[in-house]
Amino acid sequence: MKKTRTRLLTFLIMLAGCSAGPDFVRPDPPKSSGYSLRIKPAQLDAEKITVGDAQTVIQGNVSASWWEEFRSPKLNNMITQALEKSPTLEAAKATLHQAEYLYKAKGGSTLYPRIDATLGAQRQEINGSKNGQIGGENTFNLLNASLSAGYSFDLSGSNRRQLESLAAKAGYYRFQMEGARLTLAADIATTAIRQAQLSSQITILEKVLAVRIEQLAITRERLRLGNASPQEVLAMQALAEQTRAGIPVLRNQLDQTTHLLALLTGQTPDTASLPSFALQDFTLPLSLPLRVPSELVRVRPDIQASEALMRAANADYGAAAAKSFPQITLTATLGSQALSAATLFGTGSLVWGVAGQLVQPIVNNGLSQERDAAKAGFDAASANYRQTVLKGLREVADVLTALDNNKQILSGYTGADAAAQEQLMITGSRYTLGSASYLELLQAQSESEQYRLELIASEARRLSDSVAFYQAMGGGNK
Repeated sequence: MKKTRTRLLTFLIMLAGCSAGPDFVRPDPPKSSGYSLRIKPAQLDAEKITVGDAQTVIQGNVSASWWEEFRSPKLNNMITQALEKSPTLEAAKATLHQAEYLYKAKGGSTLYPRIDATLGAQRQEINGSKNGQIGGENTFNLLNASLSAGYSFDLSGSNRRQLESLAAKAGYYRFQMEGARLTLAADIATTAIRQAQLSSQITILEKVLAVRIEQLAITRERLRLGNASPQEVLAMQALAEQTRAGIPVLRNQLDQTTHLLALLTGQTPDTASLPSFALQDFTLPLSLPLRVPSELVRVRPDIQASEALMRAANADYGAAAAKSFPQITLTATLGSQALSAATLFGTGSLVWGVAGQLVQPIVNNGLSQERDAAKAGFDAASANYRQTVLKGLREVADVLTALDNNKQILSGYTGADAAAQEQLMITGSRYTLGSASYLELLQAQSESEQYRLELIASEARRLSDSVAFYQAMGGGNK
């Protein structure tokens, strides 16, 4: 008998030191050493990739304040203020705090004994005849005061698994908040660049409109003198009106970017105090820090958040499996009962009790189904994690190829703009010498400004691509 008790005690001690279900194993990082067919592993090993005439990608760490690499004080101030005042970040922070408090609440109710104080009073009337006793009614007051304590032994690790799940969910919301910070900063930077692009394009388009209005006036004068046809006038008028109609379209987009900046910085559009941006306010980062895939999956907030959900699902599976194991609960009560308040804590009023309970599920078909459901939840979280990793790798590949392609587009428009400027200079010289008409000069000016529109869009795309690169890298080190 003594050996049996010893073996049982040893079994319970061993059981208390383990947790049901498999321990979480962090997924292995991607085995790939590159992101795109355009960037070979050998280039990554060389730690330097050229993506533009003056821009390179080099392996390294990303600054926590990566937006400062654009050297725009106005952008820096706006992002700093937005990170402090954004309702989106406030909501993310509050959600994180809620998850942390739930974790602490669960720990407080499961890791330590529960102690409750009870104070009660009741008035009773007893009739002895129901027990076969001769006697009248007896009415009295019964007062009681007690302390009760209870503790459930976590033999199978169910409580530890539940705490592990809550901790992982708190980690998920922490990474969600970091992702929201990264997205907010990137959205502000991209929107500010877009505002600068639109402002410059509106200015140029207004110049083009002025030139075309002057061309239309000259064409009408030529028609009056018999040197132009009505069709020429109508064609020039249509071109001028088309240009005029394009300006409100850009202005509407510019107003929308301003309204979006107000939203991102936590202000209303009618009261927002916002700076106006020009492309000259930004400097293209010459060196972009690249993280290899094995490092990227350990720092990108969305991938880390997905891993946290995977960890939580694994813990939930363990908690479901633990329900099939024995559960032991101990309770103890110490108190006093008396017929009057004066004798409540006096001699002879002490009452106490100690109780223990062992519960072992024998037949409960729902437990296996619950365990299978939790396992399916883990499988889903694992698949979602792999998908998130693939999405992150694809985004990096996209931005790397965009940096290279847009660099070539910019190079083309830069050459076209240079040629148009030279053509304008030649036409201006010819006009001065009398070998070119004023109308030809205006046409050369119009064509030159049209190329400037595309050149500005290309410059803005390269800046936006750089923002997208920092976002794809997961932002700065925390």
